[in-house]
Amino acid sequence: MKLSNIYISEHDHNVLHQLIRSLSQKTDTVIRLQGELRRAFVVEDAYIPDEAIGLNSYVEIEDIDTGEIEKYTLTLPAQADFDQGRLSVLTPLGAGLLGYESGDEIEWPTPGGLRNIRVLNVVRTPVAANTPI
Repeated sequence: MKLSNIYISEHDHNVLHQLIRSLSQKTDTVIRLQGELRRAFVVEDAYIPDEAIGLNSYVEIEDIDTGEIEKYTLTLPAQADFDQGRLSVLTPLGAGLLGYESGDEIEWPTPGGLRNIRVLNVVRTPVAANTPI
């Protein structure tokens, strides 16, 4: 599967770099997230595409293999609550979604195996500038 371009706002990029620097242990997911941040197009907040998944974005995805639809809001770890659909960017799936847009297809490793995901819908809500990590 060809890698799609990913777009990350300057704010999200800075917050995520700060988050990664604060971690004492670098898991496989964190290493993959660092790779995604390196390859991402970093865009001024005012010019980020409306459908690019960022922190605080609501996203609907489809598991291409099973047809299952999942709905999440991508968050920082402190705001995550899986039961309420708040997915941490430090989970394998959360890290994999960052920067993609509606219509993109993603192949991403998770603890349950390689997942093939299609992004169906994205609603961006900017994160407040003073949001704690």
